[in-house]
Amino acid sequence: MMLSLFTFFLVLLLAFANGTNDVSKSIATLVGSGVSHYSRAIAWGTTWTVAGAGLSAFVATSMVKTFSTGFLPPDITIQSSLALSVLSGSIAWVLFASRTGLPVSTTHALTGSLIGTGLLAYGPERLIWSGLVSKIALPLLLSPFLALMVALLLYPLVRFVAARWEGSCICLVPTYRALITINAQGGTKTLYQASGVGPPIAAVPAHCARNGLAGVAIGLDSMHWLSSGLTALARGANDTPKIAAMLLLGGMAGSWPSSSIQLATFGGATLAMGIGSYWGGRRVTEVLAEKVTTMTHVEGLAANLTTSSLVLTSASLGLPVSTTHLSSSAIVGIGLLHGWKTVRWRTVRDMALAWIVTLPASGLFAATAYLFYEWIR
Repeated sequence: MMLSLFTFFLVLLLAFANGTNDVSKSIATLVGSGVSHYSRAIAWGTTWTVAGAGLSAFVATSMVKTFSTGFLPPDITIQSSLALSVLSGSIAWVLFASRTGLPVSTTHALTGSLIGTGLLAYGPERLIWSGLVSKIALPLLLSPFLALMVALLLYPLVRFVAARWEGSCICLVPTYRALITINAQGGTKTLYQASGVGPPIAAVPAHCARNGLAGVAIGLDSMHWLSSGLTALARGANDTPKIAAMLLLGGMAGSWPSSSIQLATFGGATLAMGIGSYWGGRRVTEVLAEKVTTMTHVEGLAANLTTSSLVLTSASLGLPVSTTHLSSSAIVGIGLLHGWKTVRWRTVRDMALAWIVTLPASGLFAATAYLFYEWIR
């Protein structure tokens, strides 16, 4: 019982550590393009991260199975210290990276910890390397290049739409019971108008005061905020199942013994991830927002759409891609649109080195933790 509670505590701690590092991936473009200041962006990213983490309890069963089964032969007796060591190694590395402002991948850290602990506990011949390569290594390796390509392809489309949308807004006008669009030249077009008489459709503040009309403006700023929220939602849905799966590590079915345990695990991880995002997310956000490349409003929107679409797709397929790799690569891709010299390659180099070091570093931390847990057992 005490061992299970301690494992649960480590799951919560890893969720907290993940929040401190990964909330930045969804909000860095808001800050970097000047749409928002840090505190408001972090609060926004935290809100949507919590929503995605909570949603993952119901829609991300394939990701749970990916990280809880298929790494060790079924005839092996799983030691209780295995999950503890994997969690401890991942926590140590992610917290260290967050403290130093390095955007690293929790998925990468879990993979390194799994390999480091497995090698020490069972030897290289007992690990199912084909499962590790196909289910984790290949998606992690290919995702940065995929994000770079998608960002470069998506940006022209976003720029084309933005050029025709800039300065326009959509107004809900209660007085006339109508939905009206207004272009940059002040021309209006009624999209919808209710027939008959009656109370107004809605009572809204006057945010779109053009040509004497008052309503809610929906412009590029709104779309950028929504894309940021979608990225945070996708990140929460993508990362939480990997962390929660550590309670099932080594089980044959990769399924929960009861729905109450599942809900308690995901609920606790969701809360811990939200706390970590809000209280510790600024340091890594500063690196991605200010120290990789400068970006415009439209470029930030394109980077966010790239990250959110790829993370949501991979999460639904149970492929453990890294939000860190996707977001960082998308931002680099946007920077390359202005030329090689617009990207701060020293920062990119440090990020790439952190990605490379994540596997051996988390594996070493996990192996050390395994020796400690075996010694005190």
